Order: sequence, then C-alpha cells, then structure tokens
Amino acid sequence: MGRMTRVLIALTSHDKLGDTGRTTGFHVGEAAEPWAAFQAAGFEVTLVSPQGGRPPIDGFDETDATQKHFLAEAGLDHTVRPADVDAEAYNGIFFAGGHGVMWDFPTDADLARLATRIYDRGGVVAAVCHGPAALVNLTLGDGSRLVDGKRVAAFTNAEEAAVGLTEVVPFLLADALTAAGATHIPGPEWTEQVVVDGRLATGQNPQSARGVADEVVKLLA
Repeated sequence: MGRMTRVLIALTSHDKLGDTGRTTGFHVGEAAEPWAAFQAAGFEVTLVSPQGGRPPIDGFDETDATQKHFLAEAGLDHTVRPADVDAEAYNGIFFAGGHGVMWDFPTDADLARLATRIYDRGGVVAAVCHGPAALVNLTLGDGSRLVDGKRVAAFTNAEEAAVGLTEVVPFLLADALTAAGATHIPGPEWTEQVVVDGRLATGQNPQSARGVADEVVKLLA
C-alpha cells in the first residue's frame, strides 16, 4: 500500500457581496461534490479557508442529498487556516467557488503558497466556477504564472451578467485569467464545461464541480 492520497478543498471566508448589503460565501455544491468524489476515491480530505473556522455559506440546495451530507459530516466548523497546513503532506488542492472567493482568494498569500508548493512538487491544482480567482495571481517557484499558456474554464462574463453581478464583483474572472496569460475556454451558460491542461483542472460553473473532481481523481490515481 502506498501513502494515502491527501487533498485540500479551499473555501472562502468572505461573506459580503460587495456593497449590495447581501451576503455571500462558498457555493455549497461546489465543495460538496468534490468532497463526495474524493471520499469515494479513498482520499483524505482537509477543508481550508483563509480565516479558518466555519466559512460563510451560499447557494445551498436543501433538496440535494450530497450537499446535506457534506454540511453535516465535513467538519465545516473546523476548517484550517492555510498558514497551519503543511503543503508537503498534500497531493492536490481544489478551490471551490461562490462569489465570496473573488474578494479573498486572489490576495491570500498563504493559500497561494499551498497551491504553489503542491503544484511545484508534481501535485494537482483544481478550481471551479469562481474558484479560479485563486489562480489569477498565482506564481510558481520559477517565477512563472501558473495559468500562463494554460487552457482554463471559469465562470464566464455572460454568466456574471446573467446573475446581475458584473458591476458588483471586484473584477471579471474570465478577463483576469486572460490577462494572466491563460486561454479561457467558455462553454454554454450553466452547462458543464471542464478543461484539463496537464496537472491543472478547471470548471466553469456549479454544473462542472463533479466533473472537475472526477478529473482530479484520475490525475491522482
């Protein structure tokens, strides 16, 4: 038996939707689906968030059994701060989305350190929906940007417009990824779109969460 595969799922700690007066957080399905897929694959999963503790929730579907199981069993009250995680112990990191990530993922140095160390050591980096916000500024050990020259999927400008938040988010994710050197490959709105480029797996929207997770499982098999 080899060493157990260990993966991180990163969740936002940010709960304010700009200046709208509305709350946001992580999209439950975008964490629950990978959590379930990784558990089924026999992976050890650790939840991490910039501030640690219980992260703010957004987009919970009360009729979804996977989401209910995740909220009950995943240990959300005890997410770990990135500074307290040993990157060397993990094989992959999955950045779940939800609009909150647009405010804290791009600038969190400790989250970036985890992703950089995991990728530089041959591990997998994955993200879905707004989760790729974590990749916009991500620089590898050799000084290059992780997404430079890579094909990626992420929440599209059309989807942002459809939810009426184009003027609320601090930047448009697809545009920022393109500016960082990525080739953004959009699919139809609210339809699964998963893109794998080497050890980087990304998805466009909530419908893509399980698909990205399944690709991570394949990459770490």
